[in-house]
Amino acid sequence: MRVLAEVHARDGYPVNWPDRPGEWLSRVPLLGSWVAELEGGLVGHVSLSQGGEGDLAPMLWSERNGATRGMTAVVSRLFVAPQARGHRIGGLLIGRAVEEARRHGLHPVLDVVASDAAAAALYERLGWELMATVDQQWSPHQTVAIRCYAAPS
Repeated sequence: MRVLAEVHARDGYPVNWPDRPGEWLSRVPLLGSWVAELEGGLVGHVSLSQGGEGDLAPMLWSERNGATRGMTAVVSRLFVAPQARGHRIGGLLIGRAVEEARRHGLHPVLDVVASDAAAAALYERLGWELMATVDQQWSPHQTVAIRCYAAPS
């Protein structure tokens, strides 16, 4: 959680700091979760889960492909410590989550806050397809633009 706190302080991710960061990182239904280490220290994290309430990318992908939302897996909770960037750790973590999704016969998708230009650039460099940018109501007083991506086939 120390690395997550560093990322939040520097980049504002997650946008809303969770009351229970440990629970936020391990939300269910989790298909897998991985960490990255560099020189013996924890420097990154990614999770893979079934789509839940409010996940837009599974819905968009399933509508486009004539499939059910259950045919997708959501890549989420991706972050890399600021001091460890530039080592391709984000790409390696995403690759591991994609590999696991495909092992389960699922298509990887993800949602990202539109203001997170660095994350969007990473996904696009890795060949992910932007399906749409959609406004999502996170609370009565917070509407956030979300970019929805699907992994390359």
